[in-house]
Amino acid sequence: MKSFVDEVVATPGGENIRACIQCGVCTGSCPVANEMEYPPREIIAMIRAGMRNEVLSSNSMWYCLSCYMCTVRCPRGIKPTEIAHTLECLANQQGFRVKGTRTPAMYRSFVSSIKGNGRVHELGMMFRYYMTTNPLAALKMLPVGLKLFLRHRMPLIPKRVKGKEDLSKLIQKFAEIRGSE
Repeated sequence: MKSFVDEVVATPGGENIRACIQCGVCTGSCPVANEMEYPPREIIAMIRAGMRNEVLSSNSMWYCLSCYMCTVRCPRGIKPTEIAHTLECLANQQGFRVKGTRTPAMYRSFVSSIKGNGRVHELGMMFRYYMTTNPLAALKMLPVGLKLFLRHRMPLIPKRVKGKEDLSKLIQKFAEIRGSE
């Protein structure tokens, strides 16, 4: 079995992780580092230390905004943003559930909507999200949803893209490459 660091090194963006000098530029550049359980510099150190369970059960990668500031500023060419996406995939594949954030549930609802319709269907996405996180919270959103519906901003029936089969093939190929859902 591969070590955790070898597993990350084998993914797109993870190849330079061993070159990290722990300078902290990534963390200093990250606009949401203060929200993360472990900021980018610590995540990289933990990966290198083999702390798989701690990393994959943390909320850190789910808070990544994909702004790429850490990647652009890294003096060693490490790609923390790509590593965060890899960690999201690994956490999903290996069944890790993050405590204290609902971001993974929103991610899964979003992906499900794209897979089903070829584009986001907000009503379906939010329905799935609330049903998997907190069904009673959906009741609080009914007035907002009703206003959106009455203004024709939230259709009941999803609009599907043309060539959805081609999109499905593309999504499947991407999943095979990334090893994700």
